[in-house]
This record gives sequence, structure tokens and C-alpha cells, in this order.
Amino acid sequence: MQAQERSDADSLALARTFRFGVSVLVVAALVWYLLGALERETRKAEEQAANMVMNQLRAALVIKGAEVMLSRHGRLEDQEGLNPFDLVKHRWSNYSGACQKPASEPGTWCFWRDESRGATGGWLIFTPNQPITLNGRRAPVGEPLAWSVTTDYADRNENGEREHQERLTGLKLAPVSLTGEAVRVQDAGH
Repeated sequence: MQAQERSDADSLALARTFRFGVSVLVVAALVWYLLGALERETRKAEEQAANMVMNQLRAALVIKGAEVMLSRHGRLEDQEGLNPFDLVKHRWSNYSGACQKPASEPGTWCFWRDESRGATGGWLIFTPNQPITLNGRRAPVGEPLAWSVTTDYADRNENGEREHQERLTGLKLAPVSLTGEAVRVQDAGH
């Protein structure tokens, strides 16, 4: 009889241990899934925030371009390379102002002027915290993306280059590599 009770107690203990192990595995799988979902949502939030900043800067450039075109003495060419954050009254907490080098802390925007190379104007730089895609450009964690304010024009012959007879139509943010060469939008993801 005692052997029977011991056997029942052992099998009951084994069943409890098995249920505990299964419970731990289920909880671990749920935590793993939730951490993945949290990472995806964090990346999505950073992409949306960066896109919001870009859209507001583009809107400010449209207004500035219209002001320059309506003024009697202004020229759009003189506005190339300006800091678009100077056009917006709102100050974002992730805008750090002038960059010390052509990179910034992850998750921040800055404006870099390369005076050592005699560059006119500067570049808007964003370094993401997450691997994101911003306006068709992929950026791994910590790899900065750069844009420059340039003039936009009516490309009548659609060759991608401005000829003398094609008039300027405003200001835009153009993607650039950190070497200063313009990056074509379709090549920006590479």
C-alpha cells in the first residue's frame, strides 16, 4: 500500500513538474513574440517620426521658395544649402543643431557645414536608432542619411539634368551621400 501511495505521489510530482515546464515554455514563447512586436513597433514609430519631420521641412521649403520667387530681389540659387530647421518655428527635441562631424548621435537630426572643403551651405543629417527606410532610402542602425537643400526645376525633357531654358520652380530636399555627391532617389537604397 505504501508503495502504491509513493508511486502516486511521484507521478503527481512528475505531472506538476511537466506542467510547470510547459508553462515556462509557453511564457517564454509569448515573451519572445512580444519583444519582436515591440521592436517592429519601435522601428515603425521612428520611421513615422522621421517622415513627419521631413514633411514639415519640405512644407517650410515650399513656403520659403514661394517667398523668394515673389520677392523682387531674391534668387532661389542663393538659398541652396540652407538649414531647413531654421525655417520652422517648432524645435524638436531630437534636433541637436550643428554637427561636429558628418554624423550625429543615433536618433538625432543635425546640420553639418563642411567648411574645410569650401562647401557652400550644408547637409541635413539624420542617424536612426533602428534600421529604417526613409523616403526609399534604407539606413541601418547608426548609419547617417543626408540631404541638402537645392533648387527644383521643371524638367521638360525629363533627362534629370537642368538645362538653361528650364526654369526653377522652388526648393527641395535632395538626398546626398556624405561625400557630397547627389544620390539619385532610385539608387538611394543601395
